[in-house]
Amino acid sequence: MINYTERVTDLMHDIIMRVPSLSYIDPSRLLVFARYGRAGAEGAFATCHCLTLPPTEPGYYYWRDRETGRITRRSEWFVVKCPSVEIAATPIDYLISFTLPRFCNQTLERSRKEEYYRGVESWVAKLDTIVHELYHIDPDANGIRTVERRDGECSSLAHGPTFLLNVSSMVKQYLRSNPDPERYDFLRYNFTDLSHRFDGVVATTFRTFPSFPQRYMEALPAPPGEADHGQDHGKVEPIKSPNRPRHYTEADLCIRQFFDDPSAGARGASSGTRSTLRLQTAVFDERAVAAACERSRPKILSDGARG
Repeated sequence: MINYTERVTDLMHDIIMRVPSLSYIDPSRLLVFARYGRAGAEGAFATCHCLTLPPTEPGYYYWRDRETGRITRRSEWFVVKCPSVEIAATPIDYLISFTLPRFCNQTLERSRKEEYYRGVESWVAKLDTIVHELYHIDPDANGIRTVERRDGECSSLAHGPTFLLNVSSMVKQYLRSNPDPERYDFLRYNFTDLSHRFDGVVATTFRTFPSFPQRYMEALPAPPGEADHGQDHGKVEPIKSPNRPRHYTEADLCIRQFFDDPSAGARGASSGTRSTLRLQTAVFDERAVAAACERSRPKILSDGARG
């Protein structure tokens, strides 16, 4: 079997080492994991999730009567916080998730990035996405990198021509640095080919799959004086925050197999997994999976030569 997130993590370390523009990134503070993403469906191929954003200012939601404009009800006061993740006692600042099998089937054809890679093999689209997510990490440790939009405003959601051009330049710089092809050869194959070639694709996920660490709302007591005027705002609705952990460690990770065919049976799937996803993924004994992945792992020597 091939452990896809392990291969991506190894490739990211090599990219950070070889591309000076990304050398500010500490790979020990990154965690790569997989999410389910149906092949052929619209949606993200990968996402960079920041865990160092500060709590928001206290606030609340409210509902107004359309005719009178009077507030008829509101939520409790709350703040939005980031969960914490620690792996082997090392705090994780960023999570980078990849949607399988969708990411594996990504190509340059008819994509926004195609114009930056004329005459380049189509699998480079996946390498571009990996560099793209690394580039989202802010060099000033302020969360997600902000990029200037066409209107002059800055946004962490912008993916304008300058952003895409910078990413493609770093991808080409990496390939010109003569990396060992064993680092990135797995990107040449789509999900079906990987499954056949390695007898299965596994990846790191959270045990709460399909859930993963996300920002959450935490209820607060009403500020001084607010309780005296609460009746003016009508009924107070309690905050309904999903029942997810607020702190994660390596004990919350597991190895899960992903499937290309939705009709495939999920051998060993956990009983807590939603039935619609039970068909595409399966949880396995991690020691057995590690042994299987070790047999397919490329032998890369320290000087970059292949063994």
